Amino acid sequence: MRLASLLQQRLSLNTVLRVAAGLVIVILAALSAAEIFPLRPLQALELQSYDARLRFFMPKTVDPRIVILDIDEKSLAAEGHWPWGRDKLALMLRQLFDRYHVRVVGFDIAFPERDTSSGIDTLDALSKGALKGDAEFTTVLASERARLDFDRVFANEIARHPVVLGFFLNPKTDRVGVLPPPMIDGKALAAATEGAFSATEATGFSGNRPELQAVAAGAGHLSPGLDFDGVTRRVPMLMRYEGGYYEAMSLALARAYLGNVPATIRTDHVGTGRDAIAWVSQLRIGDRVIPLDDSMSALVPFRGGRGSFRYVSATDVIRGRLEPGELEDKAVIVGTSAQGLLDIRQTPVSEDFPGVEVHANMLSGILDGRIQQRPIEAQTFSVLLLLFLGVPLAVVLPRTGAVASSVVAGAVLAAIVGLNLYAWQSLGYVLDLAIPVAAVLLLYLFNMIYGFFLEARSRRLITGLFGTYVPRELVDEMSRNPGEYSMRGESREMTVLFSDVRDFTSISEGLPPAELKELMNIYLSEMTEVIQEKRGTIDKYIGDAIMAFWGAPLADPQHAPHAIEAALAMQKRIRGLDPEFVKRGWPMLNIGVGLNCGEMNVGDMGSRFRRAYTVMGDAVNLASRLEGLTKEYGVGILVSEDMAKSAQGYVYREVDRVVVKGRTQGIAIFEPLGRIGEVPEAAVDEAERFARALELYRKRRWTEAMVQLEALAARSPATKLYKVYLERVGAFAERAPEPAWNGTWVFTTK
Repeated sequence: MRLASLLQQRLSLNTVLRVAAGLVIVILAALSAAEIFPLRPLQALELQSYDARLRFFMPKTVDPRIVILDIDEKSLAAEGHWPWGRDKLALMLRQLFDRYHVRVVGFDIAFPERDTSSGIDTLDALSKGALKGDAEFTTVLASERARLDFDRVFANEIARHPVVLGFFLNPKTDRVGVLPPPMIDGKALAAATEGAFSATEATGFSGNRPELQAVAAGAGHLSPGLDFDGVTRRVPMLMRYEGGYYEAMSLALARAYLGNVPATIRTDHVGTGRDAIAWVSQLRIGDRVIPLDDSMSALVPFRGGRGSFRYVSATDVIRGRLEPGELEDKAVIVGTSAQGLLDIRQTPVSEDFPGVEVHANMLSGILDGRIQQRPIEAQTFSVLLLLFLGVPLAVVLPRTGAVASSVVAGAVLAAIVGLNLYAWQSLGYVLDLAIPVAAVLLLYLFNMIYGFFLEARSRRLITGLFGTYVPRELVDEMSRNPGEYSMRGESREMTVLFSDVRDFTSISEGLPPAELKELMNIYLSEMTEVIQEKRGTIDKYIGDAIMAFWGAPLADPQHAPHAIEAALAMQKRIRGLDPEFVKRGWPMLNIGVGLNCGEMNVGDMGSRFRRAYTVMGDAVNLASRLEGLTKEYGVGILVSEDMAKSAQGYVYREVDRVVVKGRTQGIAIFEPLGRIGEVPEAAVDEAERFARALELYRKRRWTEAMVQLEALAARSPATKLYKVYLERVGAFAERAPEPAWNGTWVFTTK
């Protein structure tokens, strides 16, 4: 049972909840990508990611083939206010074709109404009124009528050249002027594919005068394509009106520029019969291919910001101020930049982009074959990508750590972005980027944030369970993998320590209660700090006594050496308190420490009224007996022979071989003096001398043993250990022990 079923249950439930929440994120993103349940924030983010890629990969060069003939402020100042008489437009066309030899001219303007600027209507009214019957007036009017009919003058000039007129298709019901013949007969096309085509639908139009439209080489609609955020990113290459499909200005211009090349179409459809949805997926003019989306629109291949095409003032053309070869073989689009006439659109490259440049960019892209394509399969690809990447991530991320999650999420994001940019630049495909990236980021951030709070909760839980007796560093280690730690009873190889203050009863009787409390608080705090610094776990305080252990709840392969280090440090730290205690008038403290290692039971034990995380077993009892024996021998620390074997690298002085109360088997006990190499040579020599004396004692060579012990006692008169053995040797010299005696001393009290 991991970290008290408590933690395991919480972790399992939290993992399930995190996986479920992650799957919800993936499913919502997939539904949005499939436009089944579109989420506007995600769709807006997708459009912005498209804009960013477009701006990054734009060539940012000027196309010399296309020129914008600008009806600008300069032209209005020179030629008069707009609209100009169409005789002036006829002169402009004449100059463009006859003087400057342009290849094609397109008008980003529609001419739905009659031009009466010549005064022909007024003259007709006079001929029927005040000047009726005036033969001379009637004769002159008849001879000048053709010159004064500016629509006819303009039409005659249009008829001589490849001129493409513009018109508007709109959702209103106006029907002004006339439309050109539709490029595609929608009814025939729908019948051939057994379904209705999907396209931008118009219910009204603003066309051109019949005499102008009849003689034009072509005509294209000027209606922009707008996404839901009001930005122009695409142009409907074909718009439907009353069953017919009408081409865009840029397409009509491209066909005229290439010599009236006919357009061929490729159709795709989904479903059959009445449920079929069909669309023109591709237009081809000559060897140029224009990919279309399911609304028969093409993405505008912006070359750069404003000014990607040369602007020429219309008045300079009308008055012949340009060099003769400047415009030769160019495609000219007539547009306006003058205040009050300017057609401004919001585009990915600028918030105030001239509408005429949208047509110019579209024409340039058609001629270059540089139009990005969003294939009909893109939506399916996005959904599959989200499912194939998102579902495994939703399952994996809750089960991995922060570093692994970051690496996995980073690799997936890099793969998505790399694949997307490759498709854009090398294949010309526009695939969803923001939605899958947002889904992966949301999954990652959700799991990081959730994991952070889960870790904090787990840390608090572990701290609540272990923090009062486990070092903070160990609590930190445990909180990283809380499911690895248990409070249930189990058997482990561990080390246990008992310590006790010598003569505590007399000390407590000699101090006021308040001072005794303060002394004990200082003492216990110092000893606890030492134990926890050596990775020990405080089991309990028993008055002045301390019980601690190593090896649980955090496994510690070095439990025995760490416990020896703690015992040595406790003895050193207690002496460090002497100056302060003397200053306060308190007695100096001495402690005895007993240590033993072995197999013991550890876990949450107790009654239904009170429980504690503690250790039990024979190995624990032995450590307690060893602590008690420190008083008998006058040493600070005693350890069992198992400890001496487990904690190599220390200088030990063998103290005795004993049978403690409650046991029948004798054990060797040792006093650790310090690390090898750190113990003074004199202390090592003294330990070796005592070892020889102990050997003589066990061989019953009492006289020789007495000599050795007396020499040691003379050298260290304060050492109680030598006095203990001098008494024993003296007693045995007078009365020898039984023949079965093997040097083991039996204690009958604790």
